Amino acid sequence: MDAQGRGRAGGIDPADQWVFDPKTGSYELRLDHADGADPAPGPSSPPSDITDPSGPASSFVPSSKAVPSPAPRPKAAPGGGRRDVPGPRVTGRRGGAKAGTKASVKPATGRRKPKPKKSGKKKALLWTGGTLAFILVGGSVGAYLLYEHFNNNLNKVDVGINNGAVIKGPVNILVIGTDKRDGEGNKGYGDEGSVGHADTTLLFHVSEDRSNATALSIPRDMITDIPECTTKKDGKTKTIPGSKGVRFNESLGQEERDPGCTWRTVEALTGLKVSHFMMADFNAVKRMSSAVGGVEVCLAKDIDDPKSHLKLSKGRHKIEGEDALAFVRTRHSVGFESDLDRIKLQQQFLSSMIREMKSDDTFTNPKKLYNLGDAATKSLTVDSGIGSVSDLTKLAKDLSRVNLKNITFATVPVVDNPAEGKNHKTVVLDKAKAEPLFAMVRQDVSLTEVKEKEKKQQEQADAKQAALLQGPRAEPAAVRVKVLNGSGRIGAAQEAVRWMQNSKGIVRSSNGGNGKKADKTVLEFAPAQADQARRVADVMGLPSDALKETSGGTAPAEMTLTLGSDFKAAGTPVHVQAPAKAPEDIQRVEADDKNICAK
Repeated sequence: MDAQGRGRAGGIDPADQWVFDPKTGSYELRLDHADGADPAPGPSSPPSDITDPSGPASSFVPSSKAVPSPAPRPKAAPGGGRRDVPGPRVTGRRGGAKAGTKASVKPATGRRKPKPKKSGKKKALLWTGGTLAFILVGGSVGAYLLYEHFNNNLNKVDVGINNGAVIKGPVNILVIGTDKRDGEGNKGYGDEGSVGHADTTLLFHVSEDRSNATALSIPRDMITDIPECTTKKDGKTKTIPGSKGVRFNESLGQEERDPGCTWRTVEALTGLKVSHFMMADFNAVKRMSSAVGGVEVCLAKDIDDPKSHLKLSKGRHKIEGEDALAFVRTRHSVGFESDLDRIKLQQQFLSSMIREMKSDDTFTNPKKLYNLGDAATKSLTVDSGIGSVSDLTKLAKDLSRVNLKNITFATVPVVDNPAEGKNHKTVVLDKAKAEPLFAMVRQDVSLTEVKEKEKKQQEQADAKQAALLQGPRAEPAAVRVKVLNGSGRIGAAQEAVRWMQNSKGIVRSSNGGNGKKADKTVLEFAPAQADQARRVADVMGLPSDALKETSGGTAPAEMTLTLGSDFKAAGTPVHVQAPAKAPEDIQRVEADDKNICAK
């Protein structure tokens, strides 16, 4: 391993060993050719031994059929010549192989025909494993070492919640950018004594059917309440009391709060259950933007910001490293010089980075993929549920099904804090606009138009489910239902039963005790109990997708109502109908929009 943390064996950079040839659809062995040169087609190729990225982590263990390690790079002989290296015969252009030229390997026993070009479907399957999957699935010692290398890069935090890497249903990833100043490459930016607050926070929501995604940017200076949270460090557990009426960014760092505290703050704010978190420092922007070869941004005017050190002229630029970091940090030269204006720049930058990461130029470049995987794992801190490269790969494969054009960035609606008079330094939630937006995200309503075919399929499924609410209602006294508490809130089932009996006349309801923890309230019933189910749905304010009709066997004597975390209180409808479209004045950016220029 070299000083830069790259895995090297025998002096060879693993990212330099194989390159993808789009003409043949196969991978060729590269021996010391110049960066950016086209590799000559060759007969040897690692894809024949690549394992399925959806397979278990054990698939990364070296196989007996592993691709032979390339011969060591030739050393310069006295007089400027090259020493002969035993092994496969290497051929190059006329005049012999020279340093910096293309080379192909020919086996001593003959020549194999080049492999046919991969279909678009196969190419898509390779991509869906995510950046890390491509690097890790080779069944060779090199791939195994890379797997271990990337695993060792990752930092993990136990937040007391351990969700599986792949979750059935909607997925909510909390992405935190911290302003912590310590550590290599992080110094020299603002207050070096910062404990690391939640400087940039996004909640990335992916719909249950993986057809669309919404990334909600949460302003750091928004006044909110931070709930009590428990942290674990060095084997010790500590309970940190909550705070009321403080900046959102204090949910991390302040009073030794960890990402789990930000996790719980976001859940309380949005009503969405967080699945996983990823936290990155300043280095993440620098490393990852450089790994993909730069990220294109657009400015509607010249910017010269001495505080962020950003100096760019009007127009389009491809930025990386320090310039990329300065771009996402600047705010004094755009808009009203506020954090909200900086959020717009960050959304433009992230949209462009996603486009670059999903581009063919990145997919077909093993060096870029290696650098990207190395940069990502070195810069990330994650929860224990995705605390290994194999788990991150599974998550990437699951989420990569979302079409780029169906990804939308939006900012949580806020207004100036009225308590501050004219000198505004903080903002507060604009509930009139925020609640409908949160409801849309909770109910998987896309902020972008999905494909017509997908839309039609969803409409048909919705209509079939909605039909369960159509028909007669049983009299309250005839309804028999057992209530289970899966909300995580003590006493919720008894509260609901008491309310149904005393206020709604459903006297044959009963408390079934604790049930399996659930995010959503569900009512299970047999076909013969449909009229009773409709009555309970009316009383509880249940949406049609909360009704689960069972089939087969003898109908139970009573229905089962399992309260989820969406049950707030008896008498409060579980379901609040989300608008079909987001309000027009909500600030948002479409990930596939290349024509956005910061003003």
